[in-house]
Amino acid sequence: MKREPGRKVGIKDIADSADVAVSTVSHVLNGTAPISEEVRNRVIEAAGALGYLAKRRDKATIAVLRTIMLAVPSDTLPHNEHNYYSWTLLSTLMRECERRSIRVIPMEVDKPSVSGARLVEQARAAAVDGILLLNEDRADLLHDIARSGIPAVLMNGEDHEMQIDSVTPGNRFGARYATNWLIEQGHRNILHLTWEGRSTIRRRRDGFLDAFRTNGLSLETAYVQQAEGYLPDMGAAAIDRWIAKHEGMGGVTAIFCAADNLALGAMAALRRAGVSMPHDVSVVGFDGVALGELTSPALSTVSVPLDHMGIAALHLLEQRIVNAAGAPPAHRLELGCRLTIRGSVRRLD
Repeated sequence: MKREPGRKVGIKDIADSADVAVSTVSHVLNGTAPISEEVRNRVIEAAGALGYLAKRRDKATIAVLRTIMLAVPSDTLPHNEHNYYSWTLLSTLMRECERRSIRVIPMEVDKPSVSGARLVEQARAAAVDGILLLNEDRADLLHDIARSGIPAVLMNGEDHEMQIDSVTPGNRFGARYATNWLIEQGHRNILHLTWEGRSTIRRRRDGFLDAFRTNGLSLETAYVQQAEGYLPDMGAAAIDRWIAKHEGMGGVTAIFCAADNLALGAMAALRRAGVSMPHDVSVVGFDGVALGELTSPALSTVSVPLDHMGIAALHLLEQRIVNAAGAPPAHRLELGCRLTIRGSVRRLD
């Protein structure tokens, strides 16, 4: 149907374009009745092509998302004392999906039997509107998802080829800010406790080194100590090794940890070694999990906006669907972190 120039698009135009009743369009756009997937897709496609979705989405009046697949590593599903980071993110996301009546289909993505092709197959079988992927940023997995054409957003990960949208904390900037603050407190011999994690963790190391360069300091006193993983006992073991090798702290006055879990382990090892915090050594973490408030001394940390990451991912997914006709490039959204200062750091005189 040819539309008069300048006339606003209405649901009757969408109904004509999709060859359905006006009431059907209303039900699809408002999520007020079950509609077959084929008809719903036809209506959404027509509304997008006519420019209706982009205009109305800003008013939050269209239920673009009805069903999503949530692909997560298996260690994020059971709630335990070591996965507060992922659990907090997922809890906020699930509450938002419940509020908006979005059906969530979970899938453990790190099992040997689950390939990218298998994930896409399951997503298509479930007729999902989009995929949210947490932590897993393997290149082969992202390739398969991108090739499928199913709208997808990667949370807390990096797609180095920029094939799909992603949302992540400002890891590098947050680490640089925290390290710069330690330098402002007079610390020059700083140890970065980290592990060989994914690229998001390596960004924290990059930010640590950035701060030394920005302040014109030698990297010779920007020490990096590797733990075997992110668990507290692994952080403790790494500090034990450092102390044994250097017969003490080796001049280090501050430890910046790539995760709060590592910081908890580091603090336990320092206590066993008779190292006073923060008098002898200051400690800073990264994540902002609740346990940091309960340590002695209370842990200073870089707080990640976990309550906002899932909501931001849903918004990116909606925008990908709404603007699909224009085939926009992949978006990478970084959320700002803040420094939470507690008692685990002291200023050097």
